[in-house]
Amino acid sequence: MILRYLSGRDRLMVAACVVLIAFQVYLDLRIPEYMSGITDHLQAGTATEVVVRDGERMLLCAFASVAAALGTVVLAARVSSSLCNRLRSMLFESVGSFSRQDMDGFSAASLITRSTNDVYQIQQFLPRAISIVVKAPLIAVLAVWKISGSAFEWTAATVVCMLVMLAAFSVMLWRGMPYIRRTQRYVDSVNRITRDGLEGTRGIRAYNAEPRQEARLAEASGRLLDNSLSQVRIMSPMHAMASSMMNFLILAIYWIGAGLIQSAGGQAEQMSLFSDMVVFTSYATQVISAVMMSTGILRGLPRVMVSSRRIEEVVTHEPSVTDGPGAPDTGIQGEVRFEDVSFTYPGTDREVLSHVTFSASPGETVAVIGPTASGKSSLVNLVPRLYDVTSGRVTVDGVDVREYRLEDLYSRIGYVPQTPVVFKGTVRENVAYGGADGATDREVERALGIAQLLDHVRTMPEGIDTDLSQHGWSLSGGQRQRLVIARAVCRKPSIYIFDDTFSALDYRTDRDLREALDRETRGATRIVVAQRVGTIMDADRIVVLDRGRVVGQGTHAELMRSCPLYREIAESQLEAGV
Repeated sequence: MILRYLSGRDRLMVAACVVLIAFQVYLDLRIPEYMSGITDHLQAGTATEVVVRDGERMLLCAFASVAAALGTVVLAARVSSSLCNRLRSMLFESVGSFSRQDMDGFSAASLITRSTNDVYQIQQFLPRAISIVVKAPLIAVLAVWKISGSAFEWTAATVVCMLVMLAAFSVMLWRGMPYIRRTQRYVDSVNRITRDGLEGTRGIRAYNAEPRQEARLAEASGRLLDNSLSQVRIMSPMHAMASSMMNFLILAIYWIGAGLIQSAGGQAEQMSLFSDMVVFTSYATQVISAVMMSTGILRGLPRVMVSSRRIEEVVTHEPSVTDGPGAPDTGIQGEVRFEDVSFTYPGTDREVLSHVTFSASPGETVAVIGPTASGKSSLVNLVPRLYDVTSGRVTVDGVDVREYRLEDLYSRIGYVPQTPVVFKGTVRENVAYGGADGATDREVERALGIAQLLDHVRTMPEGIDTDLSQHGWSLSGGQRQRLVIARAVCRKPSIYIFDDTFSALDYRTDRDLREALDRETRGATRIVVAQRVGTIMDADRIVVLDRGRVVGQGTHAELMRSCPLYREIAESQLEAGV
């Protein structure tokens, strides 16, 4: 599955590896021939010069074999590194195209494991596999061919040893495969709990939940440990069995050879049999060595197969949200319409939104409010196509969002999510992100000013060039929200979507920020999800949701008269001073 992602250059290096390995096998099999010749010369009392000559040739073959082996290792490592670099890039690109629905299907912890641990398994396995997969069969076939003309008893002993080893290895692999498949799932679980612990450190400490979190990690690690130990118990006898079978085969060859030599007719025949026995032993041990080399591949192959499938699942996964054919220019800038929209999350039967219809025109501020779990965030997530509608349609500038190329759709929208996302880097890099990469310092500071964050940034050691910690933990919750708002403003889109992004702001900052947004983004469409009535009282239109249905639309004054739910929310908040 994975080798098809080799580049043309990688395939050439693999071909070079095959040539070098074949040359190495040829040299290794030439050495026993020189040994046979030296033995014959010694038995015949040939001059020492002949023995020295053949010995020098043996050394030359040995050194040339080492050089070929080193060349193979270097080329195989380059192929492995190149392939795994390409796989990581493909995984990153594939995950980058996922919708939220796709992310939910795989889970973040599993995607991290697939991009790191699974790729690492392939990177460690491939160099050995390239060498052994070519070398072991070549050695086995050629060595068997070399010894096939020798005594039948020796050949039979070698074949029996090979069959016993292959049968035992097949049983071990069959029994070990279920444990190997489970290993990666348990690694996913450990990564997920570790990630929860790192990201939730404050909450864990605040609730004295360290023992509980440690117990969860210990349980997940224990399952991984038990599974790994079971796998090792099943697979570990492979190498020991191969070594034992080699010793038994040598013993059998000498035992059979002793009988053959003893029953030989004369001294010349005995000496010939002795020479054949030495050469046969050398070739037979090479056959078993080939099988022993294969044990490393056989032990690692199942895990790499599982890792390959997991990588393949991500790389070949078709995103649930894909590019449309391309939308024509309608001449409208910023109009959003929901036309009889219903939505159900994949894998569930409950409708989150039901027959929602409303519009937001350029220059308008449309607010969405309702009780918890009424579908507010689900509603605005349909505009940038984080999910697609189940029925009905959402249009931007008169065109169904599903007809846009994703890049064109995103370029029209400044989306500020409910949970602010701050990237590792400077304030400038976080504000001038994505479509605003080329923003000047003045544009960045203007966006920060609108977001009511410029004064704070100027107090930082290096101003807009100050580095922020991962996730922006050096900022307060309200400052993170305002930083993400500045990012959307800097992009200068025609549509702004604020998904409950004012919740962490105090009243004064909230008021100043809304006034600045009204002033600076006057010609754009603004859709605001909010919990506080005070944040949306001045909106041009307020949409009230309850259990996924629109139960009221209008201005604040109109809804206070006509919508009991809105009036209840407003009165409860205003009486409480919210």
